[in-house]
Amino acid sequence: MDLKEFHETLKTFNTCCPLFIAFSDKYRQQLIFDIIEAGKEGINVTNLSAKSHLSRPAISHHLKVLKDSGIVTPKKVGTQIFYQVTLSDKFDTLRQLMNSILMMLDKIQEADGTKK
Repeated sequence: MDLKEFHETLKTFNTCCPLFIAFSDKYRQQLIFDIIEAGKEGINVTNLSAKSHLSRPAISHHLKVLKDSGIVTPKKVGTQIFYQVTLSDKFDTLRQLMNSILMMLDKIQEADGTKK
């Protein structure tokens, strides 16, 4: 296995860790879908809390995790903040990670003769 390739894949994996953390919580997963469902204009905390049994502070906490990981982007409109999903570039990084891992696994299988 190429050591440089291994380190690059590990670096990409570390870049994806905030995404894995953000995706790992069922409430954040639901918030992502609620924000997607809101469409291009996005949705504010008040409307998100109306769709959930979570408190506004809990929703704000989850939105901060999603924002810090780059999954959502806040957009200020007047005195309100609307959240929009911005995953496209993050999926490119995830795709790169998965492809790198699959190539590494293929090389291991080829080396030990188990590749079908």
